[in-house]
Amino acid sequence: MFAIFTHFASWLVYDVLALSPDTKLADALHFFVEDTTKIFALLLVMIYFIALIRASLDIERVRDYLARKNRFLGYFLGAFFGAITPFCSCSSIPVFLGFTSAGIPLGITMAFLITSPLINEVAVLLLIGLLGWEFTLLYIAIGMSVGILGGLFLDAIGAERWLQSFAADALKHGQATQQNDDNEDVAQALTMAQRHAFAKEETKDIFGRVWKWVIIGVGLGAALHGFVPDGWIEAHLGDGQWWSVPAAVLLGIPLYSNATGVIPVMESLLVNGLPVGTTLAFCMSTVAASFPEFILLKQVMQWKLLAILFVVLLFAFTLVGWFFNFIPL
Repeated sequence: MFAIFTHFASWLVYDVLALSPDTKLADALHFFVEDTTKIFALLLVMIYFIALIRASLDIERVRDYLARKNRFLGYFLGAFFGAITPFCSCSSIPVFLGFTSAGIPLGITMAFLITSPLINEVAVLLLIGLLGWEFTLLYIAIGMSVGILGGLFLDAIGAERWLQSFAADALKHGQATQQNDDNEDVAQALTMAQRHAFAKEETKDIFGRVWKWVIIGVGLGAALHGFVPDGWIEAHLGDGQWWSVPAAVLLGIPLYSNATGVIPVMESLLVNGLPVGTTLAFCMSTVAASFPEFILLKQVMQWKLLAILFVVLLFAFTLVGWFFNFIPL
C-alpha cells in the first residue's frame, strides 16, 4: 500500500540527487522523504474521509454505544482497530483527530493511538517467522492490553481536560447530547456537495495546524535515524540486568521507526545477544514513544497530558520488557 512512497523517496534520493544508498546521509534523507510524503497523504485522505463520514452518519449513536453502553468493549474495539490499521505513531494522529472531532471518548481514542503503532499485519507476519506464533500471540495480547489499560487510565483521570482548546471544543461539540431528532434529519438532508464542502474545510483547518510539525517531527527522527553506532546497544545493554530494560526504553525515545521497519532491528539485536524483553522494550519505545510523535501530539494535547501519556508508555514498556526477560521462551 505504501510502496509508492518508498519508490518516490528512492527515486528522489538515489536517482535525482545521486546519493549513495550506503551513506548515512542518504539513509536519513530517504527516511525523511518517505515518511513525510506518506504522513501528508494520510493526513489529507484520512481527515477528509472521516469528516465526510461525520457529515453523513449519526455519529452520536455510535458514540453513545461506545461511551455509555459498552465502555470496555469500546476500549477493546479502539485497540483492535489500532492493531489492524497499518499506521505508524505519527500517521495515526489524523485518525486521532477524526475520533476526537466525532466525540468518541478520549480513552477509546487513546487505546487506538497507543496500539496502532505497536501492531500491524506485516509486523505480525515477520514476528511469526522470527520468534514463532506463540510469542507473536503473546506480543499481540500484551500490545492490545497496553492500549486498553492506557485508555482506561486516561479516562479515569479525566484526561480530556488537558486537550488543546480546539481539540477540546471539537470533543465537546461531538459529545453534545441531542435534544431532538433534528440533527439526524439535517445530517440525512445534506447533499453530497455540502458534505464535500464540510470535509474540505475540516481538512484545510486541521492540515494547516499540523503540517509544519510533521516536517519538524519526522526531520528530527530522520536526523537521528541510523546514527547509533553499530553494536553499541548490544555491548551496553546485553547482560540482562534489571536496569537495562528502562535504559533501553529511554534510549529508544529519540529514534523513530514503524512496527514493520523495526523488526529487522529487533532481529539484529536478538542475533547479537540482547535479551528478548530488553529488545522488545527498546523497539516498542522507538515505535510508540518517539520524539516526532510527541511533537505532533503537542498540537492537540497540553503539556500535562503529554507528560502523563509519556510516563504511562514508559512504565508499560518497562513492565513488558521485564516480563519477557523473566519468562522462558
